Amino acid sequence: MLFDFSLKSSILLIFFVHGIVFSVLVLNKGIQNQNKASFWLSAFLFLCAMYITPFMLGYAGWYSGGIYREIMFFVPFQQLFLIGPVIFFYAQSLLNKSFNFSKNDLVHFIPSFFYLIYSVIVFITDKLILNEYYFYADGRDKDLAPWYQFAGLISMFFYLALSLRIYSIYKKLTYEEVSFAETISFSWMQRFLVVFLIILMLRILFFLVNPEWNNFGSKFWYYFCFSILFYYIAISGYSNSVKATIAFRTNLFSKESDYFVKENEATGKEEIFEIEDWKQKVEKLIKTEKEYQNPELTLTNLAQKLAVTPKKLSGIINQGFKLNFNDFVNFYRTEAVIEKFALGEHNLQNLLKIAFDCGFNSKSTFNRAFKKHTSLTPKEFLKKNYKN
Repeated sequence: MLFDFSLKSSILLIFFVHGIVFSVLVLNKGIQNQNKASFWLSAFLFLCAMYITPFMLGYAGWYSGGIYREIMFFVPFQQLFLIGPVIFFYAQSLLNKSFNFSKNDLVHFIPSFFYLIYSVIVFITDKLILNEYYFYADGRDKDLAPWYQFAGLISMFFYLALSLRIYSIYKKLTYEEVSFAETISFSWMQRFLVVFLIILMLRILFFLVNPEWNNFGSKFWYYFCFSILFYYIAISGYSNSVKATIAFRTNLFSKESDYFVKENEATGKEEIFEIEDWKQKVEKLIKTEKEYQNPELTLTNLAQKLAVTPKKLSGIINQGFKLNFNDFVNFYRTEAVIEKFALGEHNLQNLLKIAFDCGFNSKSTFNRAFKKHTSLTPKEFLKKNYKN
């Protein structure tokens, strides 16, 4: 089979092969771990590999004629209307434990469905009915048509914005729902979305600075940069295939702060409660029973012991203590560490052991929380208050 191994085609071929390989690896990992997010990431990597295919094959001489040219014309390699929704559902599957793909979600794939129908019509007309180029009379690949490229770019920006909204909701709720938010902050998802934003911005940049953008050969550097970035996503995504731990309602356009999934919560009018009375109850529970020592303590755990809903308890902590749940629990953990310092336990065991005994589950979380509540690192605090 014809393949001109030029510098450009060879470089893109390397990225194409690795993209397919990582797509299969991520899919296999998703099957083994029953991780839905991995399925979406696998689809994204496959679409990225297909995205660079026309240019890889074009630089290899496939547009020169014969059966190769027709493959390039009639196979819709660049599925621009699919990439955005796939990213969006990857974000939801990765971050939202309560997310399940439903029939209603198929609406996001309507544009890609219509483009597929359009591609089939072009093939039937040019190959089966007229047996001559009608749609392809201009000799230009429809995947590279300006209208399609522009519409695809708008689609990807739109779904990137929705994905960032999902991440914003998730990040807010981790601090409202769990006491170990730092360990499940999913910085990988933030990096993934930033990298994809860079890809889209590079496309705009190359278009603005390259007056010959419409020429096939002038787009190599963009596709080279795209390949590097998507290769980074492939490697990092494979090593960061983790499951969601927080469940929330997906209302992307709501301005309210309540996104909690409420289970078995009364539907009647919520009773009026006094903040100060509830503050005392919450403080008594967390101090006397030392709930903060549980490194996996969640808002739901504490709410069950107080016989209130998570939503109600969240409001008590937010309004009464002016803290989110994560900072609220870490405050008591920090106070417990300071009490152990006062008893001289830092002379008997290392700081990390003390931190773990008080409920912290990582060194970085302990250092950040301690400094946030005391304005000093643990070592600075000891040096200042316990010089001996």
